[in-house]
Amino acid sequence: MFQALIDVILPVFLVIGAGYGATLAGYFKPEHIDGLMRFTQGFAIPCLLFRAIANLDLNASFDPALLGSFYAGATLCFAAGLFGARYIFGREWEDSVVIGFCCLFSNSVLLGLAITERAYGPENLTGNYAIIAIHSPFCYGLGITVMEVIRNRGRGGRKTASSVLSAMFRNVLILGIAMGFAVNLSGFGLPQILDDGLSLITRAALPGALFALGGVLVQYRPEGDLRVIAYVCVISLMAHPALVWLFGSALSVEQGLFRSGVLNAAMAPGFNAYIFANIYGRAKRVAASSVLIATGASIFTVWAWLTLLGSSAP
Repeated sequence: MFQALIDVILPVFLVIGAGYGATLAGYFKPEHIDGLMRFTQGFAIPCLLFRAIANLDLNASFDPALLGSFYAGATLCFAAGLFGARYIFGREWEDSVVIGFCCLFSNSVLLGLAITERAYGPENLTGNYAIIAIHSPFCYGLGITVMEVIRNRGRGGRKTASSVLSAMFRNVLILGIAMGFAVNLSGFGLPQILDDGLSLITRAALPGALFALGGVLVQYRPEGDLRVIAYVCVISLMAHPALVWLFGSALSVEQGLFRSGVLNAAMAPGFNAYIFANIYGRAKRVAASSVLIATGASIFTVWAWLTLLGSSAP
C-alpha cells in the first residue's frame, strides 16, 4: 500500500506544504492567509456542507452504528485527554478541558474529506458528511458544557446552557449544516441555477482551505509541553481510530461507512482545537503545537490506517 502514500496522502499534504512554504517565504502575508481562511472557513466550506446535506440521502447516510461508533470513541478520547491532563500531567481543570477538546476534535472537514475522497472517490463521502453534520454541534456542545460546569463549579445551569447555545449558533459551519437539513427535510430540491453556482464555489473550498491551513501553521512553534502534546497526538491519531474500528466491527458497520468512520477518527486535531483554547485563554500553546505536530505526523499514521483498511476492513 505504498502507493496510497503517493496517490492519496502526499497530494493533500503538498497543498498544505505549499501554503506553509509560500507564507514562510513571505510571498503570502499573514493577512492574506487570514483572508483566504475567512473565505474558506466562513463561506466556501459552509456552502459545501449546505449543498452536501441538502442533497444527502438521510436514510442511507445516518447509520446509528456508524455515528455511535465514531462519537463513542470521540467521547472516550475526550475523557482520556481531560483526566490524563489532570491526573497524569497535573494541569489545572480548565487547561485539562482544552487538552481533552484537542483529543476530541479531529479535522474531519479539511483532512477527512480530502483524504477519503482521494482514497475512495467522491461517491464514498456519505459517511463523512453524516459525521460532519453533527461534529461541530457535538464537540462544541460537549467541550463548552464541561468547561462552563468546571468554571462555575456546578452552579449557574442557565448561564451554562446560554453559553453553549450562543457559541454553537455563532458557528457558520453549524449554520450551513442546519440550513442544509432544512432544505433536505422540506422535500424541495435546490434550483439548478443555485446548485450550479454553489458547485463553482465549493470546488475552491477544500484546496483553498488546505493551502490556508499551511499558512496558519507557520504561526505556531512546537515549544514546551512536549509530553502533553505527544499524549494528545497518540490519542488523536491512534486511540480514536482504534476505538472506532473496535466499535464499528462489533456493530457490523457497512464497509464504506466503516472506512469513513475510521479515517475521520484518524485525522489530526482540527484548527477548532486552537479556536476553543483561544476562546477560554487556556492551554493555547498545547493546542497550537498539537495541531502542528499531529498534522505532520498524520502523514504516516493515516498511511498506516489506509493500509489496514485496504486489507482488513469488514
